[in-house]
Amino acid sequence: MGKLCKKNFRCVYECHRKTLKLLITMNKIFSLFLIILLSPMLLLVSMIVILSSGLPVVHWSKRVGRKNQIFLMPKFRTMKNNTPQKATHLLKNNENYTTKFGYFLRKTSLDELPQLFCILNGKMNFIGPRPALFNQNDLIKLRTLHSIHMQKPGITGLAQVNGRDSLSVEQKVEEEKYYLKNKSFKLNTYILLFTIFKIFKSDDISH
Repeated sequence: MGKLCKKNFRCVYECHRKTLKLLITMNKIFSLFLIILLSPMLLLVSMIVILSSGLPVVHWSKRVGRKNQIFLMPKFRTMKNNTPQKATHLLKNNENYTTKFGYFLRKTSLDELPQLFCILNGKMNFIGPRPALFNQNDLIKLRTLHSIHMQKPGITGLAQVNGRDSLSVEQKVEEEKYYLKNKSFKLNTYILLFTIFKIFKSDDISH
């Protein structure tokens, strides 16, 4: 009986491992496809950033990834070069730091496009908790408490479609806990579709 249980466990584990590997591969293939498809837009945005506010085109911020490992996450630069390394909603008069074109990029979420390269290198997924800044200690602590830190961060997630910047840290973690317990193809489809809807409406975006 014990040997049968061990054999079944190994079969389930191996099946889960293969499924996970397939999903990771599909994520990378789809991100590469999008990078190629959107390359004219990536180049256009890069040129406008240079012409409107100079270099650098991309801002790299220290973010917290899976297992609380720090990685560098790129975004098209939307802030002035002297901006402090803080979550934007914590900056006083953050509109004074945002460039004119940067405001448009944030409103349309086009500043997030370089993160496709993070999916390609395996640091991020399309869907998951948004990566916290390295100094967002309250968010990091709560995520670790509820094992959310074991997931790869995503470009979008349940908290993004259900409130985004209007949510408190506690509310964000509640949304992420729900996703962790209930993630499925159906829920992922819901998140992707509503992400597109939210982008067109520009809802709940303060940074």
